[in-house]
Amino acid sequence: MNPIWFVRMAQWARNPPSWGRVKLVLGVILLCFALFGIEWLWGWPDWLTVNGKP
Repeated sequence: MNPIWFVRMAQWARNPPSWGRVKLVLGVILLCFALFGIEWLWGWPDWLTVNGKP
């Protein structure tokens, strides 16, 4: 692990992110999980495929 990460962790411990930024990051993560779940259940639509199946 690069030592610069310890500096970043120390800065985050001294100045934690705002509650709004935490909600934004959690919202993006939940959106990614939702898209993954939709794609896993129903598959990728053919009309979004760049190259057609041979």
